[in-house]
Amino acid sequence: MPTLRTPLGDIYFEQRGSRADPPVLLIHGVGCQLIHWPDSFLDGVVESGLRVIYYDNRDCGLSFDFGGTPPTIADLIAAREDPTLLSPPYTLADMAMDAVHLLNHIGQSGAHVVGVSMGGMIAQHLLGNYPERVFSLTSIMSTTGNSEVGEPKPEAIAALASNFVPMDRDAAIENGRNVNNLLGGPHYQSTEVGMGRFVELAYDRALRPEAMLRQFGAIVTDGDRRDAIRGSQVPVLAIHGTDDPLVAHDGSVDLIETVNNGTLRLIDKMGHDLSEPVIPEMVESTVAHILAADANR
Repeated sequence: MPTLRTPLGDIYFEQRGSRADPPVLLIHGVGCQLIHWPDSFLDGVVESGLRVIYYDNRDCGLSFDFGGTPPTIADLIAAREDPTLLSPPYTLADMAMDAVHLLNHIGQSGAHVVGVSMGGMIAQHLLGNYPERVFSLTSIMSTTGNSEVGEPKPEAIAALASNFVPMDRDAAIENGRNVNNLLGGPHYQSTEVGMGRFVELAYDRALRPEAMLRQFGAIVTDGDRRDAIRGSQVPVLAIHGTDDPLVAHDGSVDLIETVNNGTLRLIDKMGHDLSEPVIPEMVESTVAHILAADANR
């Protein structure tokens, strides 16, 4: 099993593509395991002459369990208003260091980084703290931490909170599918064409709701990341759906307005999901961005 040993525990990762091809590091969102990357996305990137490295974040999938008492839903709600009220078990900056350890482990000076949702936030820490390791950044359905943008709809927050109600396997799988369908937006059924297809597989591989609470703790206490990335010259592409109920697309607008070398790509009908109907456009945009950046390095 491909793992790397970090000072805190093992990180599970996989790779596709030739080692001779430019590396693309994929960072997923809250509670998402590497199995939540659709083959159509992975293969689309690899078939364009790139190599993908993707992994389970700490506290997720087959990577190490951080342990410790997680924050409660009430703690997270309070911290959204006042982040000083919560001291998270770890931070997004700590999670970015896991990515650095992975790059070191596979002998890469850096990579083209693709981050989805929370993964985009972690990628911003890489951009701000380790810019030499980021050849380009593709941020998908993410935001900057600016409290005035990226606002979730109340029903999306309620749906996520339902994940933490104790329930048996069948109920948890049904609830997970309902949550994914809501987050995927009104146009594409997530259980048919999105990440909702992987709910049962993810449950049986490694369902860890307490770990998700710790990851949310890292998000709500992270604050505004704009000062750390302001004026960055690294090429940044922000992809966002026009029908995202969890992270409003003005979060991506804000990202592009913060950096100096950014491009915004809004995808009609896309929700907070990796849906098959939009993956060809997503892959095309991501690959073109990466290849242009690699040619200029």
